[in-house]
Amino acid sequence: MALRNMPENYRFIAGLTEKVLSGEPASGRDGLKLLSLEGSSDVFHLLAHANTVRQHFRGPHIGLCAIVNARSGRCSEDCAFCAQSSRHPADIDAYPLMSGSDICAAARAAAGSGVHRFSIVTSGRGLSDEGALSSVCEAVRDIAGLAGIQPCASLGILDRTRMRQLRSAGLKRYHHNLETAESFFGQVCTTHTFADRIRTVEAAREEGLQVCCGGILGLGESRQQRVELALTLRELDVDSVPLNFLNPIAGTRLENRSLMPVHDILKAIALFRFMLPDREIRVCGGRERALRTLQPLIYLAGASGTMVGNYLTTEGRNIDVDKNEISDLGLMCD
Repeated sequence: MALRNMPENYRFIAGLTEKVLSGEPASGRDGLKLLSLEGSSDVFHLLAHANTVRQHFRGPHIGLCAIVNARSGRCSEDCAFCAQSSRHPADIDAYPLMSGSDICAAARAAAGSGVHRFSIVTSGRGLSDEGALSSVCEAVRDIAGLAGIQPCASLGILDRTRMRQLRSAGLKRYHHNLETAESFFGQVCTTHTFADRIRTVEAAREEGLQVCCGGILGLGESRQQRVELALTLRELDVDSVPLNFLNPIAGTRLENRSLMPVHDILKAIALFRFMLPDREIRVCGGRERALRTLQPLIYLAGASGTMVGNYLTTEGRNIDVDKNEISDLGLMCD
């Protein structure tokens, strides 16, 4: 069918795809129109084109990462979604910083499962204690010595001095989500600012670390604010964009929020693929509960990576299931 004879939304999607493949990322206006698509026919058409964009810029490789919750709970911050906040009566295991040997053992197990990135995650505003930071740096050195896996970390709000220490220890990538758009951030957290998060991302970049930075969708933000987040991430020139989808946890302020509809999740993944076409788009927390049996569609929607195994306070699924789905689609785990 000639392009001029296609329905309007088909023409929009096809035209946007041509623009992105030619080297011009989707604009904010494009993003809003993409998120406004309704109906299975339009969404399925979008998936086909988002998959084309992913394949063009990222190839058939799907990156796998895993994490360890190296210090859990007792966090001073009031992030509305987080079960680890000391302000929320959520039922979780809280414990101090794990030993370096236990952290490294978790990394070794991940590497044995075919995971190539492993992140040390700690609860709290930031890892300010020098003793704790030294312990994490030692674990990073040990992980850097393992074959086939790269050490990453998510340690909260840090300055350039601490980023430099981590990089010297062998850290490759620092993870620090913005969580949501700046215009909505005050509805999610009041104990630190959006600017605090931006400064941490910039500190990591300035010290030569790759940056993994994304957010959580389904917190109550608008379509415009999802586009706003994508534009901010593009301006920050981040390397990897992890997308999480709210999994409401009892005891948190957002415990009664509904899950994002499946079509909205798929459109959101496509949004980030079209607006950051050459970046790694990695789908992480919340996918199991929100997408259920439709999880393989994340790759058709534009995802080029996923987090496997367990999350911070919730369980994931068997890594072999994820790997089999990727293989069944003719894609390759990386």
